[in-house]
Amino acid sequence: MAERTVTTKRGFILYDDACTRHAHEDLFSPRQWARREALSGTVGGRGQTWIVHGEDGDWVLRHYRRGGLVAHLVSDHYLWSGLERTRAWREWRLLDALYKDGFPVPQPVAAQVTRRGPWYRADLITRLIPDCRSLATALHASRIEALPWQAIGACIRRFHDAGIYHADLNAHNILLDAQGKVYLLDFDRGERRHPGTLWQEANLGRLLRSLRKFIAPSVIESTAWNALLHGYQNGTIPAR
Repeated sequence: MAERTVTTKRGFILYDDACTRHAHEDLFSPRQWARREALSGTVGGRGQTWIVHGEDGDWVLRHYRRGGLVAHLVSDHYLWSGLERTRAWREWRLLDALYKDGFPVPQPVAAQVTRRGPWYRADLITRLIPDCRSLATALHASRIEALPWQAIGACIRRFHDAGIYHADLNAHNILLDAQGKVYLLDFDRGERRHPGTLWQEANLGRLLRSLRKFIAPSVIESTAWNALLHGYQNGTIPAR
C-alpha cells in the first residue's frame, strides 16, 4: 500500500494504490460512473455527493462546494495557493493519517484537483462505511433516548484528545452503525491543533446548535446532551 500522485491534463490526482490501480479523471465523473451503471445513488448535504461501485467495494464521491453567501458567487472554485494547501489534499492526508491510526473515519481512496488560472476545483473519494446512518437520520427514525449519546460523546473526546479539529461537527457528519459504533465524516478544513479548551468547547457548541434543529432545546439539553457530555467527560473509546 502506497500513496501516489499523478499529473493529468487538467491537474493532479492523489490516491492509495491499494484501493485503486487506475487513477484517472473518470474516477471523479458521475456521468462516467452512470454510463458504466455503477452509480447507485446520491447522498444529501451541502455539496454534491454520489455513491459509486468502485474496484473493491462501494465508494463515496464528493465534489467540493462552498457554503454560505459566497456560494452564490463562486459555488465550487477556490483560490490556488499551492497543491498541498488545496482542500482535497489536506483532507485526504488528514483522513489517511487518522484511518491508519485506527480512528473511526472513512478510508480515503483518491483526491483530485483541477486548476484553471488562479482557481481550482476539487473532488474526494472515500470508502463507504457500510450499514450506517447519520445521526440526523436517526433522530427522525428513533427514540431520542435509544441513541448512543455516551458513545457519541466518547468518540468526539477521542478526537479532541488527539488534537483533531472538525470544522463542521453536526448531526449530518456523525454516523452510527447497527452496533452503536460512532464515526465522524467530512473533515474538509479539519486540522491538527494543540488540545485546548476554547476550540473544543466551540466544537461541542456547534454540534449542540445542530441538534437543536432536530430536537426541542428543552428536550435535547435535559436528556441526550447530558448523556453525550457524560461520555465526553469520562474517557475515550477503544480503537477498532
